[in-house]
Amino acid sequence: MLRDAVNSRTFSRRSLHGQVAHEIAMRIVSGALSPGSCLPTEEAASAEMKVSRTAYREALKVLSAKGLVESRPKTGTRVRSRDEWNMLDPDLLSWSFAAGPSASFVRSLFEIRQMIEPTAAAFAAERATVDDLAAIEMALTGMKRNGPGARESIEADLVFHLGILAASGNEMLVSLGYLIESALAQSFELSARNPGARQNSIPLHEAVFHAIRQGDREGARQAMNTLLSGAREDVASLLDTGGGGKR
Repeated sequence: MLRDAVNSRTFSRRSLHGQVAHEIAMRIVSGALSPGSCLPTEEAASAEMKVSRTAYREALKVLSAKGLVESRPKTGTRVRSRDEWNMLDPDLLSWSFAAGPSASFVRSLFEIRQMIEPTAAAFAAERATVDDLAAIEMALTGMKRNGPGARESIEADLVFHLGILAASGNEMLVSLGYLIESALAQSFELSARNPGARQNSIPLHEAVFHAIRQGDREGARQAMNTLLSGAREDVASLLDTGGGGKR
């Protein structure tokens, strides 16, 4: 399942320290722990969370690697400022959506998508192989076959977009796609809450695919720009009505 592939790029919560890292991270990204605030000592935190000091210490190592916290001698562990977080980290993207994405977070996500995906579509129009086109078309068929809000439709949508990145023939674009994959999946789920939005987007996906198949570089670029603009408006509309996050 695609969901398993997405989860494989995020830190496992099966371990105890993974669960602790998730809990602390959610407090940070939600704003319950603000930048500059000091985390409890190992002794206090392990008692509060009913875990060993080792599990708590390992959790902090995970969060430190993602830029969320920093530990210094004598001053303890503090939450770092948001501009120091590794915002492209799959876990951080996932936690941000789970905490309720802000309008600025969603805007940033779509801005980076608009920098990456139209160019990838243009490259795909020039470089896509027969196998690439078959994979993208199969994903499009999956979107049409399943209901707009169905898990299968959302997963097919993700396959569609990642398939275009793969068809671009650019390894770095593919890697960028994998970096934001978890955020893409959750943004599609967010869009699914907007009645009719995903169903209305299918013709826009078809336009992207047809332009790529016809080798129309600029047509593919423009079609992807149009698709992303519509998706951004759908998500922004949902946030405006309080249905998907916080302002």
